Amino acid sequence: MTVSIAHLGPSGTYSEQAAIAYRDRLQQEGQETALHPYPSIPQTLKAVAQGEAQIAVVPVENSIEGSVAVTLDMMWLLDTLQIQLALVLPIAHVLLSHAQSLDTLQVVYSHPQALAQCQLWFTQFLPHVKLIPTNSTTEALQHLEREKTAGAISSLRAAKLYNLPVLASGISDYPDNCTRFWVLSRQPSTIGSHTSLAFSLPANVPGALVKPLQVFAQRNINLSRIESRPTKRSLGEYLYFIDLEGDSHNSAVESALTELTAHTEILKNFGSYKVVLLNQNN
Repeated sequence: MTVSIAHLGPSGTYSEQAAIAYRDRLQQEGQETALHPYPSIPQTLKAVAQGEAQIAVVPVENSIEGSVAVTLDMMWLLDTLQIQLALVLPIAHVLLSHAQSLDTLQVVYSHPQALAQCQLWFTQFLPHVKLIPTNSTTEALQHLEREKTAGAISSLRAAKLYNLPVLASGISDYPDNCTRFWVLSRQPSTIGSHTSLAFSLPANVPGALVKPLQVFAQRNINLSRIESRPTKRSLGEYLYFIDLEGDSHNSAVESALTELTAHTEILKNFGSYKVVLLNQNN
């Protein structure tokens, strides 16, 4: 059976690059695969939730800009996806354009995360350029042919794929820019080094967040990330997303999750998984 892998498209995105790395892993195991680009992260995730694809590869966190909010929100809403693997991809943005020089640029397009990851560079070198968000770093490229004073933030790989000139490179605000992607499916995840959870808390209960955190502290379980997202029900109500170091089948983690149900309103376990560091050639 061919494994279908959904990712944010069009071809040339960083999501596709991460999806290709995962495809290569499956092919080494003898699996046939097919990549399927989708125009947005929500559509990518819904494709798996609704059975159109078996796997989704989506960004969840960037080292400069933090979490990808839409991914977290959709994970909570869809309620059916399990993390199989985390892929950490180095990100090296370049500025693509048919313009002759930086001075002639009037507008730059890209995904909101890419624009945010380069905001200090733009403040220094192109303070008057208008920045316009697009659904992906590759979708931004469609503006370049008809707008000669436009630029787009994308990857060197995309520049080669679409034969576009690089006007500036090394434009990320910090050199060690990287993005963590989740590989997701509807199947229960396998054993791994990390586990991701999300939970909501009873409203208006003093110390409501302290109790769940103490569950892990008492068992000496390290939390590598904790983040709040609005429930979208009422101002001041939040969901909490947690990454912990440990497998959910480990006795200490299993015990913590059991106790956690007593302190949370809704608890969702997105599974345990390994973390794989990729290189820029993946």
